[in-house]
Amino acid sequence: MMDRRTFLGTATAAGAAASLPHMARAQEVTLRLHQFLSPISTLPAEVLKPWGERLSAASDGRIEVQHFDSMALGGRPGDLMDQARDGVVDLAMTLVGYTPGRFPRSEVFELPFTMRDPVATSRAFWRMMEEDFQASEFADVKVLAAWVHSPGVLHSAEPITRLEDMQGRTLRGPTRIITDLLAELGATPVGMPLPAVPEALSKGVIDGTAIPWEVAPTIRLAELLDNHTEFAGPEALYTATFVLVMNRNAYAALPDDLRAILDAESGAGLSARAAATQLAADAPNRAEAEAMGNTIHRLDAAETALWKEAAQPVIAAWIAEMEGRGIDGAALIDRAAELIAEEGAS
Repeated sequence: MMDRRTFLGTATAAGAAASLPHMARAQEVTLRLHQFLSPISTLPAEVLKPWGERLSAASDGRIEVQHFDSMALGGRPGDLMDQARDGVVDLAMTLVGYTPGRFPRSEVFELPFTMRDPVATSRAFWRMMEEDFQASEFADVKVLAAWVHSPGVLHSAEPITRLEDMQGRTLRGPTRIITDLLAELGATPVGMPLPAVPEALSKGVIDGTAIPWEVAPTIRLAELLDNHTEFAGPEALYTATFVLVMNRNAYAALPDDLRAILDAESGAGLSARAAATQLAADAPNRAEAEAMGNTIHRLDAAETALWKEAAQPVIAAWIAEMEGRGIDGAALIDRAAELIAEEGAS
């Protein structure tokens, strides 16, 4: 039987049927998952594909997740949320910041020097998703997981060993909060998705980028840039937020028993697993850069304190912007900090 949601190569919704997962007579379900990373990246290889395998095993093969990596179904990374919302795909994994300003509450976890531990922060993110964000920001999709990546690192052609070294640098940032941070620290920021970074570096559009160690090998970063800057203390310079979302009609159309399996394999557990898996990839990728002869600059506590102070206007500006939108940004910061501390202590 032909899948009534066969992809036609466009992002045009094909009527109400397009928002339902493919179901055979035996109530078997095929879910198509679209995302922007290459298949060898940590998230698809070690999180999303094993998740799909667990769903298949728990359902005795009745749930099949088909994986479409590297935007294989078309569009740009910033289109993924709408593709899931509109039923072009059943599932999408994306960086929240690829749709700037659309999910402002979730940006609280991206504010500079907020994230202390990615697993605790991801559990906190999921709790705020359940408390607030699912209803207030993500009402047009079903969020299955929400997490943050490991500590963000600066990678550059020339060394960055002090705050003054940011002057004159053109650095890529993944989200608007992080590009605002780079600008406040003195650099010229350029926003772009991860897959565009290698070409931008080779063409001289940027001379550095902000990404965690975990994802560096997928864009051959240690071959492209020789210098890497880390920070003292438990707080990360930055992190970025991810979500795995599902089309609401596709979720509602699942048989009750399969929906229960999907719920059990998602949520807080999947969110924490994604963060822990990304964090675990940091050390070997960092070691690989060292083995290649690259220089890793670890800023001391005094220098890191200067960066923290310089970053404060980003936080103040975000709170003011949230107030303009009728959102209590200061309360979100307090709640995020409270939950991160709770989860870190548990």
